[in-house]
Amino acid sequence: MSMPNPHANSNLFITKAFFWCLLIVSTWACSWVGPKPSFEDDFITYKISKDKHEIDGDNITLFKADRLKFQAVFDSSAIYKSFIPENQYDINKLMGFSDCNSPHHGNSARFGWNWMDNALHIHAYTYVDGQRVVKSLGTVTLNETNTYEIQIQGNEYVFLLNGAETRMQRFCSGSVGLAYNLLPYFGGDETAPHDIKIKIRLLE
Repeated sequence: MSMPNPHANSNLFITKAFFWCLLIVSTWACSWVGPKPSFEDDFITYKISKDKHEIDGDNITLFKADRLKFQAVFDSSAIYKSFIPENQYDINKLMGFSDCNSPHHGNSARFGWNWMDNALHIHAYTYVDGQRVVKSLGTVTLNETNTYEIQIQGNEYVFLLNGAETRMQRFCSGSVGLAYNLLPYFGGDETAPHDIKIKIRLLE
């Protein structure tokens, strides 16, 4: 006779507790993701302070759509040199969402970025059933506005960088379920070597 798994109930409790906390926190959030924008241009400036991973004033808001579309502008603060050389290949996070009724290290889709070879590289960055998958999408120019979009189409994510399409596998095929927005994050292993600012404007 098989023995019961002593960790099963504990894992179930942790998962339920996570989503209850998400629902409670989300009731505090306004319609904007993160800090309020400047209504002169509708861009939000996200700041990751030196020695931090998360943005200042990070909060959690629910994600309920089947796509995320936004514009972003990186300035010279996106130029950095990692303390450990191999960490230069680590991918920082721009924007995205969790998926498939799971935390984002289970299932999620995000744009990522890093500074390598004197250029700002953009990546498609997903977790699919706990497995991380990354694809390079090209480079963008500092101080220019670029358009980013992630669409959910069945069991695929469609990443669009200025209209150029890249498809990535998705674990589930229905709606995102109980999901949340993922905001800018530095790292990787290292924290931000200096203050980093990214301007983002949500579209549609």
